[in-house]
Amino acid sequence: MSAPVTTAVDEARAATALRRKDLLGIADLAPDEIALVLDTAEAMKEVGERPIKKVPALRGKTVVNLFFEPSTRTRTSFEIAEKRLSADTLNIAVASSSVVKGETLADTALNLEAMHPDTIVLRHSSSGACHLLSRICRSAIINAGDGMHEHPTQALLDAFTIRERKKRLAGLKVAIVGDLLHSRVLRSNIHLLTKMGSDVWVCGPPTLIPADIARFGVRATSRIDEAVADADVIMLLRVQLERMEGAFFPSLREYFNVFGMTEARLRLAHPDVIIMHPGPMNRGVEIASEVADGPYSVILEQVANGVAVRMAVLYLLSGGAGDEAAA
Repeated sequence: MSAPVTTAVDEARAATALRRKDLLGIADLAPDEIALVLDTAEAMKEVGERPIKKVPALRGKTVVNLFFEPSTRTRTSFEIAEKRLSADTLNIAVASSSVVKGETLADTALNLEAMHPDTIVLRHSSSGACHLLSRICRSAIINAGDGMHEHPTQALLDAFTIRERKKRLAGLKVAIVGDLLHSRVLRSNIHLLTKMGSDVWVCGPPTLIPADIARFGVRATSRIDEAVADADVIMLLRVQLERMEGAFFPSLREYFNVFGMTEARLRLAHPDVIIMHPGPMNRGVEIASEVADGPYSVILEQVANGVAVRMAVLYLLSGGAGDEAAA
C-alpha cells in the first residue's frame, strides 16, 4: 500500500520545492521550505513502518558520508535514510583516508567530486566547511554539523518531533537550557523555531550565554526556574567540554545543581511538557536519569524521527525521480 506515500510526497513537492542545491543551514530556509521538509518527512516516516523498509526514490544516486567528527545518531540515521531510499552509500573513514597524510578538505572533496557522487553529507569541526564545499562541488552538500555554526537536520527533526506531539510550532514556549555558547544545535533551532512562531527562551550559566543572543529574537536568562515556567517544550543541550578552554563554571556537580533538569524543575513546566535532548546525554550533568527515562521524554522519538527527516532532505535535494521512484 505505497500509494499514500507517493501521493503525499508528490502533492507536497508540487506545491513548492527546496529552492537551493544544498542544505547548509536553517538560516537560509524560508518557512514554507521548512514546512515542506516536515510534511515530506511525515510521508517518509510511513516507509519505516512497512515490513520492507525501502523505496526506489534515489535508485541510481550515490551519496558520500564524509564525517570528520565522531557521530552515532547523525551518521547512522543518514546511512539508514539513504538505504531506505535505495541510494548507493559510501562512508569515508577519515582516520584511514589521505586526510591523515595532510590532504586538505578542498582536495578531499574535489577528489570525491571527480567520481561523480550526487550528494555529499559532511560533518566537520570547522564552521563554514560545508559552505566551502558548496562553492567548489557540483554535488549537493548537506551540513551534518559544522563546528559551532549549524546542524540543520537536527533542528528539522526536533521541529518534526515537536509538531508530531503538539500539532503545531507557533505559539509554543520552548526553553533551551545548557551550553549555549558552543552549540550548533542551538543556532539551528533558534532560526527554525523563531521563523515558525515559537516563543523561545534560552538559559545557561552567564559565561555560556552568547553576548548577542537577544538579536535572534529569543529571551535569555540564567534563572532556570524562569526559563522552564509553563514551558511546552524543554530542550537540554550537552555541556561540550571538548570545545571549552577555561573554567566556564565551577564543576559538573555545581552545573547540575543549578541548571540540571530534575523532576522538581519539571513540575514548573506545562503539565504536558515534552523533554528533548539532541544527544549524547551526560546523565547527572544536563539531565537526571529519571527525567531522561520518564514519561515526558521524547528523546528516543527524536532519534527515530531523524531517519524520516533525513530521508525527506535527501529526496527533496535530489529532485526526486518521478512517480515510480517514490512508490
